[in-house]
Amino acid sequence: MKTFDPSTHQAKKRFGQNFLHDLAIIDRIVSSMQIKPDDNILEIGPGLGAITKQILPITNTINVIELDRDIIPKLKFNCDGLGELNILQTDALKVDYDQFAEESPLRVVGNLPYNISTPLLFHLFTYLDKIKDMHFMLQKEVVLRMAAKPGSKVYGRLSVMTQSVCDVQMLFLVPPESFTPIPKVESAIVRLNPRREALSIDDPKLFATIVTEAFNQRRKTLRNVWRKRIEADVLQSLGINPTLRPEMISLQEFVLVSNHLS
Repeated sequence: MKTFDPSTHQAKKRFGQNFLHDLAIIDRIVSSMQIKPDDNILEIGPGLGAITKQILPITNTINVIELDRDIIPKLKFNCDGLGELNILQTDALKVDYDQFAEESPLRVVGNLPYNISTPLLFHLFTYLDKIKDMHFMLQKEVVLRMAAKPGSKVYGRLSVMTQSVCDVQMLFLVPPESFTPIPKVESAIVRLNPRREALSIDDPKLFATIVTEAFNQRRKTLRNVWRKRIEADVLQSLGINPTLRPEMISLQEFVLVSNHLS
């Protein structure tokens, strides 16, 4: 079957396009998902269909979200005859994902544009009750931040907020040469499984606020970061050292402070 060569398509910088062409990496992504014929797959940013073409023969149908209207004819051409390709041409940040999960939970996959990856993740987190799992290609540094533990230099807001709703597993690295055009950064595949046992967060909005406040002032001690919210001796009574910096506090301790304040 003829396909469009990624090198013949002009990637658009405003969409953050880098097209995956490494067949070994593509096979590894699809294999890691362990896709079954009845899985409800949603792909974000299919581009020219590198991953789509591998999934369609397994499921016989796939829903995809693609912003670039100019690439859609080439995507359709590349996937012709492989199965039912349902394309929603829109911004993934504005999608109501409930519409895709009316019959069964979603399995989401995508080579996410790095320039919108974090806000898109937070948008998807609001639909986790409809999502079985997510497999994403992201900038390596973003994946490291998502999976970071307390005490790490890259542990921060993204780490705490992601781990509060998902189990995070970095699967493998993807070199820049696997893409056209070649990006300046290394990439990684991450698996996100919604937490089976939700954390007991009394006020999710307050929790998000205190986490953001903490890492906006990550060089200050907790005593100073939350001085208008909670006294140092109260932190001490909760078993939290007020002289520590936010990067040393565990997810569970952030929940403890949030629930106390709520």
